[in-house]
Amino acid sequence: MKKPTNLNNPQLSIVIPLLNEAKSLPELQSWIDRVLESVSLDYEVIYIDDGSTDTSWSWISSLSRKRQHESPSRPVKGIRFQANYGKSQALHAGFQLAQGDVVITMDADLQDSPEEIPALYSMIVDQGYDLVSGWKKKRYDSVLSKNLPSKLFNWAARRTSGVQLNDFNCGLKAYKKAVVKNIDVHGEMHRYIPVLAKNAGYSNITQKEVQHQARKYGTTKFGYDRFINGFLDLITIAFISKYAKRPMHLFGSLGVIMFVLGFVIAAYVGGAKLYNLANDLPYRLVTDNPWFFIALTSMILGTLFFVAGFLGELILRSGARNERYKIAEQL
Repeated sequence: MKKPTNLNNPQLSIVIPLLNEAKSLPELQSWIDRVLESVSLDYEVIYIDDGSTDTSWSWISSLSRKRQHESPSRPVKGIRFQANYGKSQALHAGFQLAQGDVVITMDADLQDSPEEIPALYSMIVDQGYDLVSGWKKKRYDSVLSKNLPSKLFNWAARRTSGVQLNDFNCGLKAYKKAVVKNIDVHGEMHRYIPVLAKNAGYSNITQKEVQHQARKYGTTKFGYDRFINGFLDLITIAFISKYAKRPMHLFGSLGVIMFVLGFVIAAYVGGAKLYNLANDLPYRLVTDNPWFFIALTSMILGTLFFVAGFLGELILRSGARNERYKIAEQL
């Protein structure tokens, strides 16, 4: 692999979000340097400090200044958030800063092996994939707390999204530069980046079995609530995949169906009373008939659904993006 002469356009960007990983960072950086030295790639490492309260940012700042002088073709860059905004926001900021032709993401806790980087890079450059997702087939996590819920979560994600991956939430992924520049990772959608990429038109997606390391320092930053949030996000992205650009197609259709159904029922109730009156048959007040209230509720809900779809279309066309995070420092 030949080195480019343009130092502003490295071959590879490595984006690493982190939260309180000061003990892991020196070992991780040394490991990355050792692996990439053997394949002669020009690269940049971008650390996104998601509101750490330990010495993580101090270490990143020191290393960044050192690399500027000693190895300008392999810089270390950093972004420090003002507070803890979450992994999705960290990845979004890292993707905006990344300049490499290939972008690789990995976690900072040493559970993702840098030894996988050359092979992932090759799959993007030589085999032409848009996105390669890691698959931690053999895991060192607790079976009950992570393995089984993860399998259920990944099964549901495959069925819902149509993207056939075994490990959606693996932090170790490789992307073409165009992919990360054209997807919007927000909320907690980092779990579904392959789905976001597919929706953006990048369908050449595959997976690679990667090595999983046992955590060496600290404890996991995610609790059981991540699985609940994950399934809620899955429902969100399933909706976004089909109706994000045309909310009226969903809400308008539901609204029309419910309104027409309610109108038909109301017409039947009113018509039945008029028929009985005309033929001197016993009748009861419309308001005494429970079907009248069912019809009224259906028409009201139908109207609300239709208005929701209309407002969604207006917001989609005129809404401005909200600021999702504040950057305290950038190197």
